[in-house]
Amino acid sequence: MDKIDIKILSSLLNNCRESDRQIGKELGISGGAVRARIKKMQKLRIIEKFSIKVEPPILGLGVLYIVVSGQNIKEILEQISLVGEPFFIVPCIGGITVCSIVVKENLQQKITLINKSMKDVRILSIFEAENPGFNSNLTKTDLEILEQLLKNPTEKIENISKDTGLSTKTVTRCIDKLQENDGIQFTAIYDPTKIENFIPHAILAWIDGDLRETLEKMNHKFYESFMQMPFIAKNQIVLFLYSHDIFEMDELTQMVRNMDNVVSADLFIPKKISFPLKWLKQAIKDANKSPTLHLAYQTN
Repeated sequence: MDKIDIKILSSLLNNCRESDRQIGKELGISGGAVRARIKKMQKLRIIEKFSIKVEPPILGLGVLYIVVSGQNIKEILEQISLVGEPFFIVPCIGGITVCSIVVKENLQQKITLINKSMKDVRILSIFEAENPGFNSNLTKTDLEILEQLLKNPTEKIENISKDTGLSTKTVTRCIDKLQENDGIQFTAIYDPTKIENFIPHAILAWIDGDLRETLEKMNHKFYESFMQMPFIAKNQIVLFLYSHDIFEMDELTQMVRNMDNVVSADLFIPKKISFPLKWLKQAIKDANKSPTLHLAYQTN
């Protein structure tokens, strides 16, 4: 992979519905060249599939993030599934697994339950996601379109219109609305082990101070190294970055640690990334049972 490949992958991670032409325009190459590079990454299984990442608060659900020492994924999944549905699972180099679960209510009770129920692994950290005020005003039509996009996030508007019986104008309006929502991301699932010449990694920074101000400074400082847009989880900021080698990766980590308001920062190098969608399919099904057309969920 070269710098253009990694930038294309980064674009797809942040919005896989962005056109080849638009990505090419941003990078100074043709849309055809972008398409050829994407096909190459798919053939090499660097890009495994396209997907949708929906933040659970949009559908009235909470999120818990857990960092454990251990990589028996089957066993970890079995244990966390006793508390809630898996949101993502990321085993990392060094015997660490970062995972997240979707829970309906009583987050503090769920944290206590996880601490008591997890066996044969050591919990290094557990925290709930901050409510960043995602727009959760979804209609049943929005949910219908979202359900269609779960099958193929890059599906053409004309095909969705045909499958749903909705006009192309309605489908376009709904997709635009979903894309404008900060809590919904049309993304790609990639295999970090197949990326050559670059090292994808994440830095979890613990913040004591103004989160938004700190995030703004991080955006300015590390933007050129972003693989994906960062996100906030309570008093943490998670940066998704790429480096050319371990020395650059270490330098970026130290730069984060030296920033104002950063108490500490931990480095994670993923070996595998998965986003189970079972919880999302069920949440959409539950939401569609609402007797009202307009669904305004409480996210606090």
